[in-house]
Amino acid sequence: MELSTQKNLQPPVIPEEEKVVSPWLEAWRSFRKNKLALIGALIVLFFIVLAIFAPFIAPQGINEQMLSKRLQAPSGEHWFGTDDFGRDIFSRVIYGTRISLWVGFLAVMGSIVVGCLLGIIAGYYGKWVDTIISRIFDIMLAFPSILLAIAIVAVLGPSLKNALIAIAIINVPNFGRLIRSRVLSVKQEEYIMAAKAVGMKNNRILFRHVLPNSMAPIIVQGTLAIATAIIEAAALGFLGLGATAPNPEWGKMLSDARPLLMQAPWTMVFPGIAIMLTVLGFNLMGDGLRDALDPRMKS
Repeated sequence: MELSTQKNLQPPVIPEEEKVVSPWLEAWRSFRKNKLALIGALIVLFFIVLAIFAPFIAPQGINEQMLSKRLQAPSGEHWFGTDDFGRDIFSRVIYGTRISLWVGFLAVMGSIVVGCLLGIIAGYYGKWVDTIISRIFDIMLAFPSILLAIAIVAVLGPSLKNALIAIAIINVPNFGRLIRSRVLSVKQEEYIMAAKAVGMKNNRILFRHVLPNSMAPIIVQGTLAIATAIIEAAALGFLGLGATAPNPEWGKMLSDARPLLMQAPWTMVFPGIAIMLTVLGFNLMGDGLRDALDPRMKS
């Protein structure tokens, strides 16, 4: 009798397919099934490792000049060849990874913080606050992003720091409008109305309920925006408005190598390939995250 009672008290066995799965775990499983997304993540991880361990990977110093070996073609000694000052291009490309990723991550983080703050305020409070912030976003989006970045750097002065600030500013409207549209949808949910009904303060509602439930599109947009930021930093560097010599920034390396295109094409090819692969990696990973985190993309 006691054995039968103990058996009856045992919790029922839940079939594997009926177990509740965390949305983030489900997104990770979906992401793993996307081969292109995994390839993109591996490319990004590869460049992150290069940036972290650059001092141990680079065979020579980035500013170590050997004029007797200037403009040497790729060889066993210099895998990517040398530039017009005899500097090892392979070492400079590796160290350039640090600059490009640093600019990309910091610029996008700044854009996310400012854009989300303005977007949340506009979407949650509405009325004249929403009108003013939305019109500011519209004005900024009316200009081509690279032209707006050039104008900002022209005012602040050419430097890598000012290029980073400019890139962060021009990406604010993208995140602001994205989070605003998300907030307009989330604030109509029943749990938000219930929080208001029990007297919860607006600040707590925004940062405890609204923002966490709006993070999925921000993560996707942020990943894609890093790729855009890297291209914009390279463009500003190419125009002489970003990193200055002797910093091994990829865009600046392309600009310095432009007169040598016919004489020593490898001086432009390898920094260009580095930009292409980095941007490709972030784009593939961003597309995979969008497919995994957006319910509308799931069959």
